[in-house]
Amino acid sequence: MTAVKIGVRVTPEDIKEAEKDYGGYIKIVVNIATGEMVIGGQWHADGEKILLETGRQEDIWGGGIDLKNNKIDLIALINLRPGFGNDSQEILRRETKDSFIKIVRQCFKI
Repeated sequence: MTAVKIGVRVTPEDIKEAEKDYGGYIKIVVNIATGEMVIGGQWHADGEKILLETGRQEDIWGGGIDLKNNKIDLIALINLRPGFGNDSQEILRRETKDSFIKIVRQCFKI
């Protein structure tokens, strides 16, 4: 499946399409500066590529959501960026984590 850029809210149709890759787990990439979000795709880099068309690398972070329990994770290979102070695949900076989670919750209505 191709990663899909989301508007203000994730629709049931968006979820149905995004679930095709990993079932009940959906990869998510967010531009924390603009609130733009891409879901789905096999790789976080698919969503990152879409968001880089209009955003800055330092604002784009990845994670995912388990739809069975609405658990949001903050782990993606694209997060490994020592040049931006993130030496892990997990988002480490509190402000970045909080922004990512807030945007995901708003878009998924959780």
